[in-house]
Amino acid sequence: MRAKKDIPIEMQVKKLASYGLTNKEIAEALGFDDSTLKRKFENFLIKGKADLKQRLKRKQISVALGGNVSMLIWLGKQYLGQADKSEETGDLNIVLTKKRIEAEQKNENS
Repeated sequence: MRAKKDIPIEMQVKKLASYGLTNKEIAEALGFDDSTLKRKFENFLIKGKADLKQRLKRKQISVALGGNVSMLIWLGKQYLGQADKSEETGDLNIVLTKKRIEAEQKNENS
C-alpha cells in the first residue's frame, strides 16, 4: 500500500490502525521505521485502534441483540459479571473425610 499524497499522513495512520494493522505493518506501508511511526504518530495509532474496538463492540452487541445466543452469553460474562453456575456436590469432601477416618483407625490399630 502506498501513501496517498492528497490524504494527510496522520489520517492514513489512523485509518490503517482502524483496520487492525500492526504498527509494523503500518510503518512498512507508509515507508517509516516502527519507532519513528510510534514516536511521530502515537496519538493517531491509539485513535485508530480505539475506532476498531468501538466498531467491533457495536457489531458484537448488534449480533447478540439479533438473537445470537452464544454472543449474548459471552457479552453477559464480559460486561455483566455473569458466570456459568458451578454446583458443589460435596462428594470430594466425603471422600477426604472417609480417607482421614480410615487413616486414623489404621494408626489406632498399629
